[in-house]
Amino acid sequence: MVEKKYIIHHNDPLLSALKQINSLADHPLVLFVVDDNDRMVGTLTDGDSRRALISGTSINDPISKVINRNFQSLTDGVDYDVRHLHEQKKKRMHLVPILDKERHIVDIINLDRYRTKLPVDAVIMAGGKGERLRPLTEKKPKPLLKVGDKCIIDYNIDNLIECGVEHISVTVNYLKEQLEEHYDKPRNGVKIQTVREPKFLGTIGGLQFVPQFHNDTILLMNSDLFTNIDFENFFLHFEEHKADMSAAAIPYSISVPYGIFTIEDQRNIRGILEKPTYNYYANAGIYLIRREMLEKYIPRDAFFNATDFMEKLIAEGRKLVRFPLSGYWIDIGNKQEYAKAQDLVKHL
Repeated sequence: MVEKKYIIHHNDPLLSALKQINSLADHPLVLFVVDDNDRMVGTLTDGDSRRALISGTSINDPISKVINRNFQSLTDGVDYDVRHLHEQKKKRMHLVPILDKERHIVDIINLDRYRTKLPVDAVIMAGGKGERLRPLTEKKPKPLLKVGDKCIIDYNIDNLIECGVEHISVTVNYLKEQLEEHYDKPRNGVKIQTVREPKFLGTIGGLQFVPQFHNDTILLMNSDLFTNIDFENFFLHFEEHKADMSAAAIPYSISVPYGIFTIEDQRNIRGILEKPTYNYYANAGIYLIRREMLEKYIPRDAFFNATDFMEKLIAEGRKLVRFPLSGYWIDIGNKQEYAKAQDLVKHL
């Protein structure tokens, strides 16, 4: 979204620029300068203005005399994607102007407010009954239970918003009115859309009732996860591997406290493994999916889980990859995991 407070005309006097910069308060102190045809021609920072005054520039001189014409920008449809934003962030850029091919400003990305800007639609599945957490979920849906001072689901919603995701849907069923009321107003400037499931349709079947998708990639996740997954790295990994679907995965190890025989022909011992450890990856309940896969493989009006969907993709020879999730991840499916999340949040 183009925020006009950051834009100024090249013929405006330096005094006007100083007043505009001063009005930015806690925002990045930089202006984007445009010419008579609204094409970007430079930038002006608080430091540029002070240096100009010290060197003898009058406050009534046009800012075209002192602007920085060697500025950083990205071109929409050419070099503007998540990878390029990631590079801008590494350069400690605060605001990144996105220009069209005629150098008109079509967007301004605030990397102080957003960690990135992911081109995905997010769908959070929040229709379950949370039966293993009863009696806590008898009168309140599990996603609205508090972890610390915030609802479980809102940790995930806020993480998505900080990644620049603008289209977020929450599928609801059990005690749906409470979730609909919870998201009646925008959260941090983003309108959260609630989508009613007419019946319980599994962990992916409800996607068919989202009225519209705006991007070609869909991020699907369970609402009861407490995690700090890096959505940007998840998306970059998905794009790098040109996958049809990516599933976030948690490292999971099993240690056997005994010596294990290696058996041949059902009876012959061929070796002994002393207290072996087996390493696996467990499904984390967070996925990135090409939209066309959803439209092609999810059956209409039928119970269908994400695992059913993955098996269908594998059977069809589609590319399904796993993304190793680092950081913390708790599936709040029972009282023990809920207590673990309550303890963890005290230390974050």
